[in-house]
Amino acid sequence: MGLLNFFKGVGEKIFNKEHEAPAAEPAKQAEVEPLRAGALLAHVKQLGLAYNKLTIKTKGDTVTLEGEVKSNEDAEKIALAVGNVEGVHVVDNQLDVVEPEQPKGQFHTVESGDTLSAIAKKVYGDPMKYGIIFEANKPMLKDPDLIYPGQVLRIPQL
Repeated sequence: MGLLNFFKGVGEKIFNKEHEAPAAEPAKQAEVEPLRAGALLAHVKQLGLAYNKLTIKTKGDTVTLEGEVKSNEDAEKIALAVGNVEGVHVVDNQLDVVEPEQPKGQFHTVESGDTLSAIAKKVYGDPMKYGIIFEANKPMLKDPDLIYPGQVLRIPQL
């Protein structure tokens, strides 16, 4: 899959104070990394995303995903769920896909003023296809009207 970049300062707030990596204390950072990885794994589980095996490693603001998933869609959703968390800047998606024949989606970073309808019109030429984008980003999206600038969305091929 490769590397995906995200805006570090936006996204879901799943880390509490004990999960935050201290900026000026690198020796202590190693102690909190397993807590951050555990919080991200719990987030993926809470969303009910599908995987066969999943290991999450963190180093600073970079997250590495390893393991096995059934489809490209599963791998992309896990990467987006983890990347759209406040404090995550890079996701290195090294997940193995069992059935890779499914086409890979593209990604869109939400800009100020974007709506799913506007994105659908830009990508598909039809604003009424916003539901395709909404469905492709469930369960991370719970309402088609609740997207925010900096959020990265999965745009499936038609």
